Amino acid sequence: MSKISIIISKGSLDGVYPGLIMANGALMEGHEAILFFTFFGLDAIIKSRMNKLKVATVGNPALHIPSLIGILPGMSSFATAQMKKEMEKLDIPPVGEFMEMIHDAGGKIYACKATVDMFHLKKEDFCEQLDDIVTVGQFYEMSLDGHIIFT
Repeated sequence: MSKISIIISKGSLDGVYPGLIMANGALMEGHEAILFFTFFGLDAIIKSRMNKLKVATVGNPALHIPSLIGILPGMSSFATAQMKKEMEKLDIPPVGEFMEMIHDAGGKIYACKATVDMFHLKKEDFCEQLDDIVTVGQFYEMSLDGHIIFT
């Protein structure tokens, strides 16, 4: 069994799901999975925000729409609704449910202490699946002899 550590630093729907899908896949294949949320990636594990993530429409070339269109009111909500509809067709769960699945399968979920301090957050702000708030050094220690992926 190998160890996969995934750093999630983006708080958009399209920034969070790749890490969740990779962690879940690693667990399903019998590997150890560690998720480390930092900067705006913390939105994925903050109780009040985790199920309200949106698709970034401005400056996102993968959407194949001009940035001018991306700034129009409602475009982010529209793109988010479309993505969620497609994910639902594939039976991909909402973020909160995904966190439960990963945690219940043995995945570890951590928040970056420096970012938590910088954003003036407390452990109570996070979902119950959060294992701990750790320093970067602690994350590296946990990730020794494994693979680190930055999404």
